[in-house]
Amino acid sequence: DIIRIFDALNDPRNLKTAIDATKKEKGHVQAAICYTTGPVFTNEYFAKYAKTLEEMGADSICIKDMAGLLKPYDAYDLVTAIKSICKLPVELHTHYTSGLASMTVLKAIEAGCDIIDTAISPMAMGTSQPPTEPIVATLQGTPFDTGLDLLKLDEVSKYFSKLKEKYLSSGLLDPKVMQVDVNALLYQVPGGMLSNLVSQLKQAGKSDKLLEVLQEVPRVRADAGSPPLVTPSSQIVGTQAVFNVLTGERYKSVTKEFKGLVRGEYGKTPVPIEPSFIKQIIGDEKLITNRPADEIKPELEKLRAEIADKMIQDEDVLSYALFDKVALKFFEKRAQDRALASALANTQAKFHVNIREIK
Repeated sequence: DIIRIFDALNDPRNLKTAIDATKKEKGHVQAAICYTTGPVFTNEYFAKYAKTLEEMGADSICIKDMAGLLKPYDAYDLVTAIKSICKLPVELHTHYTSGLASMTVLKAIEAGCDIIDTAISPMAMGTSQPPTEPIVATLQGTPFDTGLDLLKLDEVSKYFSKLKEKYLSSGLLDPKVMQVDVNALLYQVPGGMLSNLVSQLKQAGKSDKLLEVLQEVPRVRADAGSPPLVTPSSQIVGTQAVFNVLTGERYKSVTKEFKGLVRGEYGKTPVPIEPSFIKQIIGDEKLITNRPADEIKPELEKLRAEIADKMIQDEDVLSYALFDKVALKFFEKRAQDRALASALANTQAKFHVNIREIK
């Protein structure tokens, strides 16, 4: 199994336990570099990080371009830089949000990128990945020919086309996230983060504030030490940007998670945070400068005990550990559904039907 492991802050201390656990279970460690832009994020920075990941035991490297910010010629230079000091296979994962992705993967391939992530065409583009079929066609007859059959890919495409229509008509899939948005190049907003912001504002009845929130995101990111915007930092920065816009005053209301990011609970930020801003956000609380997980006491058995009467499968403990309130609501709804299903199964109703021949 290939296990892709990344840290939102590119803090290698946060990856060690996951890498060691994967190696112990004989898994393939694909260590990911969270790509972003800014003065400190040079090719040398990313190449050095790739080398660190190789030394930690990674089996392959993934360039994770969650916002679709990686430009074609920059991709060529980045892959070249990583390949010059790192001997591992390199994979590129990018998003079509900004419209660059197909061009970007092509230049990455030319630079020696070993694997690229794509999506079948009905589910591609927008906040998704570049479409598979055009890239396969582009590479036919070249040294990079994939060998994939376009006719078979077309069968897959037809299947997912029907699903796409179903999800669009039900409202589960928002057409906005399937479009190219060049604002991503300006505001550094990844695809998943964009769809989350759209959802938050829609629920608040403030969809008209999206542009203001997008403009606020890079300001909040800079204040917080320029973290790459990927889970969970994207949600943390994005939610704080929403609060700043909707309250009408920056940092009038600060989320618990944003305080944690500034305090160091998620690791070391790529750029040091201004002391005055730290004081504004967390007051006199103590900063965490060591590996954040060292501050956490073992709590698996404690969590298991807390939901003992609600557990059905081992995965429930993980759900509860990561999203306690959401998990409890889910467990309650699941119990209700199971009780209803059981009641229906135990209900025996007899129906007498008279059937007569109709001539």
